[in-house]
Amino acid sequence: MTTILLADDHRVVREGLRTLLAQEADLTVVGEAADGREVVALARTLRPDVVIMDIAMPELNGIEATRLIVAESPSIRIVALSMYADRRFVTQILRAGALGYVLKEAAFEELARAIRTVATGKPYLSPTVAGFVIEEFVRQVSTTASKSLEILTSRETEVLKLLAEGKRAKEIALELKIGVKTAEAHRQNLMNKLEMHSIAELTRFAIREGLTTA
Repeated sequence: MTTILLADDHRVVREGLRTLLAQEADLTVVGEAADGREVVALARTLRPDVVIMDIAMPELNGIEATRLIVAESPSIRIVALSMYADRRFVTQILRAGALGYVLKEAAFEELARAIRTVATGKPYLSPTVAGFVIEEFVRQVSTTASKSLEILTSRETEVLKLLAEGKRAKEIALELKIGVKTAEAHRQNLMNKLEMHSIAELTRFAIREGLTTA
């Protein structure tokens, strides 16, 4: 069962999503937030698998809320649900750590597909905004060309591959027969060495280096 936290400042949107999600046997809503600060607080206490995050919210916008949640709980996956098909919003919230981006004009089936996809640790983007991300990726390739697997230890490379495949710290620890805190330390070391700030960035790097096709 995938647990979900809804964050949108419009009550009718939250109620509509909750009603639709209730019809999905493998998805369940565990909480709702009406602003950015509330969603950060609820993410901390409820520990949902996925947060559906509106970008334009009072108190704290969805981009900053995403950055805070991912920094504190990297295992929580964020799906941005926005009316904006704007390059700035797309790239900013993905850089903040969101793993998915769905437009509000999309059918509910697409949102459900996005939730299930990011819950496995894989990214999901609405086709309309995917082109922006591809362009941004191409631009960043030149700036990250100096970074390669050569600067990582063999253990860090193993952890990177598992992270890119959607594994969480506990799963990595079990597979590599190491402690959970050690797995988390390796994850932080990877981010520090590669100058990356989210699992999404690490995943893109791993794919570019041929570690995984996830």
